[in-house]
Amino acid sequence: MFKKGELRDLFDSIFAKSWPMWVGGITLAVLNILLFVIKYPWGSSSGYANIGQNLFQVLGINSLGTSIPISLHAVALLNIFVVVGAFVASLLSKEFGIRVAPIGELIKGFVGGALMAIGATVGAGCTTGGFFTGVAALSGGALALGLGFTAGTFVALRYLLWEMEALPNISMGKNFTFLNGTGKKTGWQRWLGWILIAAVLYIFSRYTASANGAAKIIGWHVFLGLILGMILQRSRYCIVRAFREPFMTGEATAPVAVILSILVTLVGFTVIKYFGVGNAGELSMRAIEMKAVYANFWLRALIGGFIFGLGMTVAGGCAVGTLWRAGEGHIKLWMSAFGFVVMAPISKLAIVPFVKGILPESMQSKLFLPDILGYTGAVVLVLFILLLWYLFVKWNERTGKFSAL
Repeated sequence: MFKKGELRDLFDSIFAKSWPMWVGGITLAVLNILLFVIKYPWGSSSGYANIGQNLFQVLGINSLGTSIPISLHAVALLNIFVVVGAFVASLLSKEFGIRVAPIGELIKGFVGGALMAIGATVGAGCTTGGFFTGVAALSGGALALGLGFTAGTFVALRYLLWEMEALPNISMGKNFTFLNGTGKKTGWQRWLGWILIAAVLYIFSRYTASANGAAKIIGWHVFLGLILGMILQRSRYCIVRAFREPFMTGEATAPVAVILSILVTLVGFTVIKYFGVGNAGELSMRAIEMKAVYANFWLRALIGGFIFGLGMTVAGGCAVGTLWRAGEGHIKLWMSAFGFVVMAPISKLAIVPFVKGILPESMQSKLFLPDILGYTGAVVLVLFILLLWYLFVKWNERTGKFSAL
């Protein structure tokens, strides 16, 4: 598409080579900080729920609650354009292909997505909004979610290893790939990628040209969704791997990338919360401080995190990992997204009230760590936990003590 020269070198550095995952983690952290300044930090699960509610309404099922249209829901649009961004990046890098896994894997994708929906709604957060964003937002519930993810991932991984031995036929069968970027006559992929970028920029301009402030915010979610999806696909940033690999291969690449991304986000979020940056005219200082701090500390987050950990390991992608892999053309992850979309409204209506009803308030409270430790103490605690995580995964990478393979 570009002839040899500086522009071609720039294009190749972005789309011809995979990025180190830690580079993706740092750039994603910067974009998360921007999202906080614009309106609210990065999250995904509420967007899935909104899409699900709209889907059920189209089908005439209104008993699961009504919701605002997808076109007016910032997080739902962010999710959609993360998929578009990953699709664009995979087209420009000629890595797109419709990849159909065996039927057993497709079923596992759907089941994993449904479990993630239950876990995210019960635990009031997924790996993105609840953990990655939540830890940086100094939420005590985010730390409990992380423990739940760890336990759920460990149990699900043990099940998958057992399944490979005892029930190998479940995942056996042919894999099919269509429209992949290898071979001749693949130039259409890059042309389509550029056309989609132009289309997204047009949509962005339409939203931001509005005099309505809410429309401008939605427009920026459209644009940043595109960029997030492209970065996720090029760096293959994966929170599932951060929890899974220490128990599987022992590789520390993904955990270190996630630790770095949380660290950078922590700096930005702490400044925003401490000084009340962003939306200061609309919200009180306290309201800004409590963003991304949910009523899930401690047992509610632990239960939800465990269920979510099961689901993301079975599906092979978390809430955001599902989106960018779907954008690459993985049908198993489309099944995961469908399971998440379908189950999220059902869980919000039928499962979450039950769990909240049986748990005492002390086990599902909002815990903003600076309230009990001060900002300095809260930041030091999070830094200490990140350091312990880093030391563990590097030690385990070297020794293989907790690795199954």
